[in-house]
Amino acid sequence: MLLPICPVCGEKLSCEKPAWRCENGHSFDVARQGYVNLLTVDKKHSLHPGDTREMVLARKAFLDAGYYAPIADLLGQILQEESPKNVLDVGCGEGYYLTTAAPQSAEVWGVDISKEAVRCAAVRNKNAHWLVATASHLPFGEGSFDCLTAMFSLTEAKEFFRVLKPGGLFVSVTAHPEHLLGLKKIIYPEILEKPGKEAPRYPGFTLENSRELTVPFALTSREMVGNLLTMTPHYWRIDREGALRLAGTEYLQDTARVVFRLYRREGETNAQ
Repeated sequence: MLLPICPVCGEKLSCEKPAWRCENGHSFDVARQGYVNLLTVDKKHSLHPGDTREMVLARKAFLDAGYYAPIADLLGQILQEESPKNVLDVGCGEGYYLTTAAPQSAEVWGVDISKEAVRCAAVRNKNAHWLVATASHLPFGEGSFDCLTAMFSLTEAKEFFRVLKPGGLFVSVTAHPEHLLGLKKIIYPEILEKPGKEAPRYPGFTLENSRELTVPFALTSREMVGNLLTMTPHYWRIDREGALRLAGTEYLQDTARVVFRLYRREGETNAQ
């Protein structure tokens, strides 16, 4: 089993219940659900950072209903082809993608800044390792992982480079500008057209592949329409008028449009 590092001093942690400890005496309790909180106070930007419980439960209900299953399926195909020994999902949320897509033979780790999300992930999947931590300070040593995924989450290129092994794969999944246009047309009075962005280039990474995936779906209840809004960043941006329009929507036909980008960490791989 891979050993994470102490977020205080950087020494390796012993991953044993009831608490993980380093040789310098820093200790982190294993929660009843099985996750460990390694987010220190100095790394928090608010009292309760990340997604709220309401957002987490809305996302869980939506994803468990299968609307985004093709996204998870494609991720699973990519990981199966890569055959990594271990995988880190940064911004893992409530654990849907990592649980659905990771190869059974791989050691899997999920990290999210939201304690509510990680608690939910730990209940979902007892076979993975779940941590509350920030992507900007990942609690792992250099070259720890064969593969890293970021599903609709921010890219911290320097940290990703650091924790990936030379030759390791970074899978980035982001929203296309035309993602969820049906939802946007209801909640916003005007849709500003955004040109498609060129693939970001990250120092130390080579872009190997880029592909788009389009997933049409239909929601047939106000509850599920509300779940879709609540799980997206639009939840924080919607105004009162937009919220009222959406509250009266019980049927929504929309399309998820996402971009998969596969980056390879540069550097020589160690001889086996």
